[in-house]
Amino acid sequence: MTSKREHLTTPNNQAPVLMHSCCAPCAAELMEAMVESKIPYSIFFYNPNIHPKKEYEIRKQENIRFAQKHNIDFIDADYDTDNWFERTKGQEYEPERGKRCTTCFDMRFERTALYAHEHGFPVITSSLGISRWKNMEQINDCGIRAAKPYESLTYWTYNWRKKGGAARMYTISKEENFYQQEYCGCVYSLRDTNLWRKKTNRKTIRFGEAFYSS
Repeated sequence: MTSKREHLTTPNNQAPVLMHSCCAPCAAELMEAMVESKIPYSIFFYNPNIHPKKEYEIRKQENIRFAQKHNIDFIDADYDTDNWFERTKGQEYEPERGKRCTTCFDMRFERTALYAHEHGFPVITSSLGISRWKNMEQINDCGIRAAKPYESLTYWTYNWRKKGGAARMYTISKEENFYQQEYCGCVYSLRDTNLWRKKTNRKTIRFGEAFYSS
């Protein structure tokens, strides 16, 4: 465990929490924070946006490894990429944090909310918001919207970046030697990141090679 955190309480003190996880580096701080606060939770890994499949499997296995370390239930959901491409059709050239990202978050949170509703989880949240590259308001809006159809379900909008959360995310990643993904995850993010790298005379992304180190 890293430095002492504040004691967390869930909305209305309800539990267990179903935590949507995008990757181990982003999820690790949430996981350890909830463990320290004795909040029961499970991880829901639903990320059909991640491309290619090799990258998806690397990110998933890193998350499974860390979940096993803390004896946390890991729910491995579908990799239904056809559905994701259908949902994002026409948004291929939207910028990062734009409409395509909203569509992507909606899709992932809708599935998280459905699973929570069907399996007795009163609270959902996500590791997506801890990244400084993401728009917290955009993510929270999507989470709240996904939970709204279910009267007994709440999206936990806690700001996981605050009070050292974002810094601890990097500390844990280095301690665990996590895989360091170099783009958000989708094929369009990969395309745009590599275009920028070529323009700035940098090497294009090579899958499975970069890891955090202390």
